[in-house]
Amino acid sequence: MKHTYAVTGMTCAGCQYKVQHLLSQVDHVKEASVDLEKGQVTVDMDQHIATPTLQSALKEYPKYQLTDAPAVASSISGDAVQDEAKSWFETYKPIVIIFGYITLVSIIVGSTLIGFNELLAMRVFMAGFFLVFSFFKLLNLDGFADSYAMYDVIARRFKGWGYLYALIELALGIAYAADFNPVATNIITLVVMSVSIIGVLQTVLNKRAIQCACLGGVFNLPMSTVTIIEDGLMILMSALMLFMY
Repeated sequence: MKHTYAVTGMTCAGCQYKVQHLLSQVDHVKEASVDLEKGQVTVDMDQHIATPTLQSALKEYPKYQLTDAPAVASSISGDAVQDEAKSWFETYKPIVIIFGYITLVSIIVGSTLIGFNELLAMRVFMAGFFLVFSFFKLLNLDGFADSYAMYDVIARRFKGWGYLYALIELALGIAYAADFNPVATNIITLVVMSVSIIGVLQTVLNKRAIQCACLGGVFNLPMSTVTIIEDGLMILMSALMLFMY
């Protein structure tokens, strides 16, 4: 069963992720989905949960006030229709542009006078990927940690892993850029990204409608096969680089 509630005090994607995460931890809640623009949260539960129980889940953050939402008209607004009509490119444009920029720079750097250096191009790509993606996570580290804890297998049990993960990405980006101990760097990448993709696969295969935390709380991107491809590409490239070394 699903119930919709009004939530006040949410001002950004970080608030959205925090409310979703806190309500998702309540017993018998299968999923909590926040509509930031409407100031509402839809809770999917396997049995009825009293409103005070949900309110108590937010008690450590008094600015978030949950109440029973007023009746919502059944007609679909123009904004909703526009959201439904969004193309794949419009939805994932930030990731497409970032990957395009990083790929272009990698190709340019890898193109040497004696031919194309695949190892150099991949190293530059990995450096760019981790530096750019860690940058967006660090812009709102709390928001990223809350969002990441909603699906990552480690962050669900230890929220601090979300903070550590962003710093690991930054360190890996610097290591690839400096060509520091490439074997160790690629082994760490292979392990970290392999663990990360487990939660992504579980979320996508279970068709849970939550936001992807890959770009932190800056962009509201849905979790999908795009996230699997993103993590899978890092795993594949780190494995190839290990083989080449």
